[in-house]
Amino acid sequence: MLNLLELLSFGPNGWGDEIAKGALLTLELAIATLPVGFAIGLGVALAKDSGSRLVRAAGNLFTTVFRGLPELLTLFIVYYGGQILFTRIAGYLVEGATIEVNQFLAGVIALSLVLGAFSSEVFLAAMRSVSRGQKEAASALGLSKWQAFRLVVLPQLWRVALPGLSNNWMVLLKDTSLVSVIAINDLMRQTSIAVGVTKQPFFFYLVACTIYLLFSILSSVGFSYAEARANRGLKRIGGKA
Repeated sequence: MLNLLELLSFGPNGWGDEIAKGALLTLELAIATLPVGFAIGLGVALAKDSGSRLVRAAGNLFTTVFRGLPELLTLFIVYYGGQILFTRIAGYLVEGATIEVNQFLAGVIALSLVLGAFSSEVFLAAMRSVSRGQKEAASALGLSKWQAFRLVVLPQLWRVALPGLSNNWMVLLKDTSLVSVIAINDLMRQTSIAVGVTKQPFFFYLVACTIYLLFSILSSVGFSYAEARANRGLKRIGGKA
């Protein structure tokens, strides 16, 4: 057992440094993806709730595509397809030029598209839970559509959407492991390298499982706190009633 724990030591004789850096990169990737994915999801939800048939169709097409494609395939399309596209564009400007897409950026874009597609359904359901009467009252008070959305709809939408968004965050944390296939040194890739060198698959994969579970537990605590904060006014009203 002590020999196995020595494999996690920091320094040239252990894999602690690599595993820690991989875990940090996994967190960085997930945190960088979160606001982009949620922004995409909110935008798509607004499109699907639009009065324009064309805009609604575009929103529905987006969710159909990126909810239907496997996440790994989306990652490949963004990474390799992006390189082909940008290389061709650069070739028109400078003959023989090539563009290499940054792996981290490709991972953020691919995961954001998937997160946005799933989050749009959560946002849309939350948006439709706000009664039309409140929107009409905001309009009667002279608020523009944007002001009504920002001041009336969004605070209520956020409270209703939080449980669903927390589930999407958990899925995102697990999906970050897919980026190892495009040579990003995340937790999963560093674990696989350690396994290949030490021939201790059970031990290192167990360590990776523990780290992912720790991330999930901390995330659950964080979202539970956010939900409690978002619902605190509602609970007080309910208590007085």
